[in-house]
Amino acid sequence: MKFRVVAVGHRMPAWVDAGFAEYAGRMPREARIELVALKPAPRGAVLQRALDAEGKRILAALPAGCIRVALDERGALLRTLDLVRRIAQWRQSGRDVAFIVGSADGLPENVKKSADLAWSLSPLTLPHGLARVMLAEQLYRAVSILHNHPYHRE
Repeated sequence: MKFRVVAVGHRMPAWVDAGFAEYAGRMPREARIELVALKPAPRGAVLQRALDAEGKRILAALPAGCIRVALDERGALLRTLDLVRRIAQWRQSGRDVAFIVGSADGLPENVKKSADLAWSLSPLTLPHGLARVMLAEQLYRAVSILHNHPYHRE
């Protein structure tokens, strides 16, 4: 199984890139994380046009047949062990999983509607760079639990 993070925003601070790379680098061969950073659409007088353009680019970046997880503040709050169970199910399906992070203006409705799951990392509003790092860490944590690695403690 492969994880793909499709995120709108291409110039992140060095600490974001380093944090994401740290957890992505720890992943085992059978659960790699790939980041696809998309340049935000220019913001003009009509925000909806920019979101529509981003939506088209996001959908084009998703692998065919993948499980789509939209990161959205109004999504389901999952505990780590809930995520572990979902990843175990996804692994059994044989499909890759794409996690979608929108721009500062959020995700277009058509992208949200195409998602198999809307997931909120936190009820707090998070900067998108921090969401990338938190996502990579939680994926590493979940996979380490599935592999009986001692990283996670209860």
